[in-house]
Amino acid sequence: MGTQQFETLKWVKIALINFVVLALVGVILRYKINFPLPLIDQKFLLHGHSHFAFVGWVTIALMSLMVDYLSRQNISVNFKRYRVILIANMITAYAMLFTFMVQGYAFLSITFSTLSIFVSYFFIYQYWQDLKKINDRSYARVWFKTALILWALSSIGAFTLAYLMAMHIKVQDYFFAAIYFFLHFQYNGWFVFTCLGLLCSVKTNYSPTLQKINKKLYLTLIITIIPTYLLSILWLRVPTYLYWIGTVSGVLQLAAILYLISIFKFMKNSGLYTFSKTTQYLWLLALSCFVLKIILQGLSTIPYLSSLAFGFRPIVIAYLHLCFLGVISFFIVGFFNQIMPDQQKLNLTGTKLFISGVLLQELILMIQGLEMTGVNLLSHSNIILFLIAIMICVGLGQIAFNIRTEKPVKKNLL
Repeated sequence: MGTQQFETLKWVKIALINFVVLALVGVILRYKINFPLPLIDQKFLLHGHSHFAFVGWVTIALMSLMVDYLSRQNISVNFKRYRVILIANMITAYAMLFTFMVQGYAFLSITFSTLSIFVSYFFIYQYWQDLKKINDRSYARVWFKTALILWALSSIGAFTLAYLMAMHIKVQDYFFAAIYFFLHFQYNGWFVFTCLGLLCSVKTNYSPTLQKINKKLYLTLIITIIPTYLLSILWLRVPTYLYWIGTVSGVLQLAAILYLISIFKFMKNSGLYTFSKTTQYLWLLALSCFVLKIILQGLSTIPYLSSLAFGFRPIVIAYLHLCFLGVISFFIVGFFNQIMPDQQKLNLTGTKLFISGVLLQELILMIQGLEMTGVNLLSHSNIILFLIAIMICVGLGQIAFNIRTEKPVKKNLL
């Protein structure tokens, strides 16, 4: 079935425009830290920012790329149904952004959050049915199916949070445990597994060597995905045996680094893959951030470092942005660049601004974290972060608004 049946570039552009909106909200958040803006409630805006990041940017982007994968298979697909799901997802994303901005956690914002979860269930069911039709010997289907399961599992955290708020249960430990459950199975489950499925989908020709490495990587991540949640709640003073289960799982995930590096080395050296320089650079950065993420996750098992990680807000924000921007967004933007027609790649200036902004932001956030331990390295760090937020927003704007949607994406991604 041809890619013309699903307007991939149109949805790529929509996803990137949403990313620009997300970055613009980030600019406002950074502005309000430095200058008075009485009309905006900082906490409410932050809630809108985080929800829109998940639903309006990453989820839209990943769903669009997953549907594009279906369009490259020789199967019958009801793309109209996917368009309806994507539009419904868009509506709930913007509704959450504005209702959270205005009222924080309240009836309307919680209603739209719940609706977005039900939209995800519709996508999960429909996509699972279509995956059954595909005879693909690569590991893409396995990654995608697991990603869908973990996506559904993450909603338990969201529903638990809603229940706690509805019942006015104000035990902070329960509140944060539910939030981290949702974040863990979104970041480390739905997001990461889908990205790895997309990576496998680039070339459908069967490669025994790549299949073997993929299987090892998959088994490592799927075995450790549930127990590594414990690393997110070590501040709860969990029983010793749970601490050790989490610690061993965190150490086991170090093997995932070796397997993922092996996959990229095979792709580079086999001669079977041809990626643009921009894609290679973005994916190298995503891989580097993933390696750093796994290492930091392992180090969090050390009590002193764990207290630092959960005790200082800039470090928490730096880690979340490392996962969200460094691992996931770099990979997605690199994949977007790869599926573009040869005559049209992502705007290079915008891409450089985006990359530079993300890396600088991580650096400044880590410096801020050190400042809170008594080490003063940089003055006016919040002003610098505000300027960096503008840089990221401008870069993403150049990328998004330079995409022309009239040409189809490449059917052969190599």
